[in-house]
Amino acid sequence: MNPRISMITLGVHDLQKSIEFYEKGLGFPRMESPPEVAFFTLNGTWLGLYGHDALAEDATVSPEGSGFSAVTLAHNVHSEAEVEEVLKQAVAAGATVLKEAQKVFWGGYHGYFKDLDGHLWEIAHNPFFWVGPEDQAE
Repeated sequence: MNPRISMITLGVHDLQKSIEFYEKGLGFPRMESPPEVAFFTLNGTWLGLYGHDALAEDATVSPEGSGFSAVTLAHNVHSEAEVEEVLKQAVAAGATVLKEAQKVFWGGYHGYFKDLDGHLWEIAHNPFFWVGPEDQAE
C-alpha cells in the first residue's frame, strides 16, 4: 500500500453553513460537486462535507453520540504569527477557540479551534521540520 490520506469527510449538521465556513470563512477552494456534498482541494488531499446522519448511515454506524471523537485535524504553518492569523480567521468565520495559540512542551507553537460541528483543528508551527506537501516547504 502507498500510504496517504486521499480525502477526509466530515459529517455536518447544516451543509450550507459548513460550506460557507470552509469556503468563505477559511478560503478553502471548493470544487464542483453534487448538491448533497461539498468537496474542497487541500494541496494533495480533499476535504468532503456530507450530512452527519447520512455519513453515519453510509458507514453503518449510529449517528447518536457526542463528546471527543478521538480525532483532530492538523494544519501546519510556517510561523507563530501565522498560527495566530489562522486562528483569528477561523473565529471570524464562526469557529470557537478551544486553546489559545501558545508555546508547546515539544518546542513548537499551536492552538486549537472547533468548527461549526465541533470538529477539532490544531493550527501548529513546528520549528524543527515541515509537515506538509514538499512544494510548500520553505
